[in-house]
This record gives sequence, C-alpha cells and structure tokens, in this order.
Amino acid sequence: MTTEVRADLYPSRGAAEMTTPRQDPVIWSAPGAPGPVAAKDLQGYEHDGFLTVDQLIAPDEVAVYQAELNRLISDPAVRADERSIVEKQSQNVRSVFEVHRISEVFAGLVRDERVVGRARQILGSDVYVHQSRINVKPGFGATGFYWHSDFETWHAEDGLPNMRTVSVSIALTENFDTNGGLMIMPGSHKTFLGCAGETPKDNYKKSLQMQDAGTPSDEALTKMADRHGIKLFTGRAGSATWFDCNAMHGSGDNITPYARSNVFIVFNSVENAAQEPFAAPIRRPEFIGARDFTPVK
Repeated sequence: MTTEVRADLYPSRGAAEMTTPRQDPVIWSAPGAPGPVAAKDLQGYEHDGFLTVDQLIAPDEVAVYQAELNRLISDPAVRADERSIVEKQSQNVRSVFEVHRISEVFAGLVRDERVVGRARQILGSDVYVHQSRINVKPGFGATGFYWHSDFETWHAEDGLPNMRTVSVSIALTENFDTNGGLMIMPGSHKTFLGCAGETPKDNYKKSLQMQDAGTPSDEALTKMADRHGIKLFTGRAGSATWFDCNAMHGSGDNITPYARSNVFIVFNSVENAAQEPFAAPIRRPEFIGARDFTPVK
C-alpha cells in the first residue's frame, strides 16, 4: 500500500526562511467575467494585491453594525466564549471570531452581494467563509497585528493548498493615519515568504494575541519594504479593503483616543478547501479555520 504524497507548493516553517514565486493566479475568473468589480480595478488588484471601495456600506448601515459590535463585546456570554480574544494588558476584548455564526446581523453582511460578489469574481468560483471576526481595537493602547502573510498561516496551520482566498476589511469607525490602520506592501502577494521555525502545538492560543511562529525576520521585511513600499489605508466608516491572502500586511498599536473597529471576512474558493495542515502538528479550531465548506448563498 502506498501513501500519496501531497505537493506542497509553498514550503514554510523549516530551518530557514525561503522565498517561493507565486504559483497561482491572482484573479481566478476569466477575463470579462461579470461581477461588481470593474476591469480596471481587477487589474489594480492583480498588480497590487488589494482594492478599495470608499463607501461600501451607507452611514445608516454602519450604525447597525457598530451597535451589533458593541452588543457582542459587552455580552458576558460572548466574552466568556473561546471565540473571544482579549488584550493581555487591558483584558478588553480584542477580537470575536466566527461572528457570522454568533450574529445574524453579521451573517447578513456576509451574504450581501456587495461583499460576497466581489469575492466570487476575484476567486472565480463559489466561496465559503474560512474565517470571520470583528476587530475592536479601542483607543489608548490596543495592540497591533505584526507583519505577516495570512496565507502562510492558513497554509501551514489550516491546510489551504493554494492562494485562492481573499479577505475584506470593512471599517466600522473612521480609519485615520494615526489610529493603527491597515498597512500593506503593494505587490508583495507575488512572492511567498516561508518563515523559519516549527509550529508549536496550540500555537493559535498565543498567536491570536501576539504572533511568534509564522513571523518574518526583520531582514526579510526590510527587503520587501524596500522593494514594494508600504501603503497605509485610511477612510471613513463604511469603506472597505479587499486584499489577497498572500499580501504582506500588519497594523500598529492604537494609542489615540479613537477606536479603529472593523469586521473582517475571509472568503475561500470551494475548489480550495482546507486539507490537513502543511506545517503544524494539529488543525486549528474550526472557529479560526473552517471545515464547513458550504457555499455562501
């Protein structure tokens, strides 16, 4: 009896860092395929690894989602749930995962054609939610998210085989240039950076508060920043940014008085369903890396 050996297109978590040219398309749909994203915006996404919409949802809709976020983070049952991540220092809620299952309000947002339609167009197929969460990031000390490629983690620890995944961050508060906004290195999605070091068991328990495994070196980040530059995203509440799963991104601490809250949804192609982890001893919990591949309808 022989055991089938899986092809690992993107090796990571080895003895040393290594780079691999992207082996997958960025835009998976055929040229001219219908969808809400204009052709020039798709070209920009292919080139830079992201696209923005200045006003995806209207102010009255923002108010509904902001109220639901506040309700969730103030609910003792939600706070006690393992899907809630709290700040180490302040013990304030940092993120609530699987929010589209906890809240029908956010489930409706996931199904909104303005949101999922763009994901289908970019990925060229039906999609399911690999991960969803609300990020609270209140003022006066909320910590940031260090530089990383989401795909590096989703490949190594969740078993996503290919780069056929897109994230959308929808702002529920204004994103200033001072309150810990999203930063992306444009064009970095074309190169995979495999990180050094083994993945500890239950690594997610630590990494959701502060990353360690899967973190690029200072030297690698400097080279990438010198090559690609850094784009900081600002915008009013209701704006949105879609970005490729392999885009190198992060965000700083928020020491201003002004919260930076957003809802974050990860859509994966149904043709790219999660397998066993490529570089981790066990799967992460399903509220972080879904194993329900039911298409969003």
